[in-house]
Amino acid sequence: MANTLSLPKGMEIPADVLTNLKPGFDTILTPEALELVAALHRTFEPRRQQLLNARVERAKRLDAGERPDFLADTQHIRDADWTIAPLPKDLECRRVEITGPVERKMIINALNSGADSYMTDFEDSNAPSWDNQITGHINLKDAVRRTISLEQNGKSYALNDRTATLIVRPRGWHLDEKHVKVDGQRVSGGIFDFALYMVHNAKELLARGSGPYFYLPKLESHLEARLWNDIFVAAQEATGVPRGTIRATVLIETILAAFEMDEILYELREHSSGLNAGRWDYIFSAIKKFRNDQDFCLADRSQITMTVPFMRAYALQLLKTCHRRNAPAIGGMSALIPIRNDPAANDKAMGGVRSDKARDAGDGYDGGWVAHPGLVPIAMDEFVKVLGDKPNQIGKQRDDVMVTAKDLTDFRPEAPITEAGLRNNINVGIHYLGSWLTGNGCVPIHNLMEDAATAEISRSQVWQWIRSPKGVLDDGRKVTADLVRGLIADELTKVKQAVAGDTAPYARAAQIFEQMSTSAQFTDFLTLPLYEEI
Repeated sequence: MANTLSLPKGMEIPADVLTNLKPGFDTILTPEALELVAALHRTFEPRRQQLLNARVERAKRLDAGERPDFLADTQHIRDADWTIAPLPKDLECRRVEITGPVERKMIINALNSGADSYMTDFEDSNAPSWDNQITGHINLKDAVRRTISLEQNGKSYALNDRTATLIVRPRGWHLDEKHVKVDGQRVSGGIFDFALYMVHNAKELLARGSGPYFYLPKLESHLEARLWNDIFVAAQEATGVPRGTIRATVLIETILAAFEMDEILYELREHSSGLNAGRWDYIFSAIKKFRNDQDFCLADRSQITMTVPFMRAYALQLLKTCHRRNAPAIGGMSALIPIRNDPAANDKAMGGVRSDKARDAGDGYDGGWVAHPGLVPIAMDEFVKVLGDKPNQIGKQRDDVMVTAKDLTDFRPEAPITEAGLRNNINVGIHYLGSWLTGNGCVPIHNLMEDAATAEISRSQVWQWIRSPKGVLDDGRKVTADLVRGLIADELTKVKQAVAGDTAPYARAAQIFEQMSTSAQFTDFLTLPLYEEI
């Protein structure tokens, strides 16, 4: 396709991209959509950069020994009696939410899954290649209009009469869209994803009795939430939809955001649809923020469940905070998936999902996440047991919960650290990174659904175990860079045997994993260097 795009003044898209636009891409990259991207960039990019710099400065203070605490200067917000705006009807009942990338078959199956909501993902379960991003927007535009369909391998896919409520997760503040520059500067990936979806779908969603609903990832402070809120106000004015139309659920998936949950809800209160306990990124965030603390060292990833002290405190604090503010509290993802060829293993996995959702429902959560349509009935059953025919249990206040800063940083268990756990981290890291390089950001590995968040735990644990005096295997061996290098060679062989087709991306992934886990400097997000390779 020839270059048919009309770009706003000051916007650049690489010539090779423009001259190789796929069919339909021009229906997404319209003048109106690109104008909104440019306008939001010019207004808000300086603040995004300031906030990213603030993250760096905060990390330096943590490295110097500072410990997070609830903010003194926002005590009045935590003490005051306020609530978020009333929820739209189709966000009142979110007992089960399914998640997955913006891939066409996934979108259809997720919307048809029987879940109440579907979070379609431009972030952790999506490798953000240009094709994936723009094709994802085509898919969502069709899904909103209920024209989405697919013929694949002799099967036909189309939407049922009843479908889940659609919620979109744009990329986090740390990610750029490298293919689009405004005034010589890369635009925010999150603003790019958000603006395109708003322009093409906000009015259509309103006409159909819904609205533009979002999940916001990776926030580290209420000031980052304030930036999103100001963007929402500007975008609603630009697209001609009423203020308050946008609703956003914030993933509390960083240890620092856990100390500002009230404030985050407050900043977004006219646009809020609650908080979600994003458990896997939360674990990664704890490792990242305290990676240089000689007293900090977590056990094998498999030991860090929702019932260990710091995770339990976080889950209950989120629940209490949300319900006090009339906001939904949504539980996090169980990474377990159905195991088709091993009934005993499948029964164990399904029992794990059931237990996870039963705990959340019993605690008072209004819903929880699954990653596979086959898990929707199990999760739904556990929430219905507790909720009955009620849409949520926001009325269940948890005044009994009293969480302190010490509770949120009670990082246990520290043992065991095993060779099997170390090997698993390396294997998952290589396998996931290799898949990401081929364009797939959501991969079943060892009967778990892995995305960028779980892969981040794997590589950050290896980095930290090498450097921590507590990074000692249960057989007495210290985890070292040399030990890790030897195991990387072993695990790469296993990964190559497990994957079909070209193994070159996995060999490159092993190089990247080795560099990330053994280098002196810690890379904040594994997706940052990876993105430059796709």
